[in-house]
Amino acid sequence: MAFVLIFLLGIANFAAHKAVLESGHPMIARIPLMRSRPFGGRFGTLSLILEYILLLASLLFLSEGYQAIAWVYALYSVSNIASA
Repeated sequence: MAFVLIFLLGIANFAAHKAVLESGHPMIARIPLMRSRPFGGRFGTLSLILEYILLLASLLFLSEGYQAIAWVYALYSVSNIASA
């Protein structure tokens, strides 16, 4: 059950993250890394990769028996979705 919950929350996180990146909000445009040369203006892609790594790590911890990670990831997801 916890695997399904984390996976569904991961999908919601990706959707919220992508919506924020594509929103065109002036605050996003002011972030220097969003248009800097070292990242080629691809910081949004890197942030989605980080989101994937967080989801994968949560699922791996859960598979090793760390049940509390489901609550931690749920709190992270709720705060992520609320701020989006």
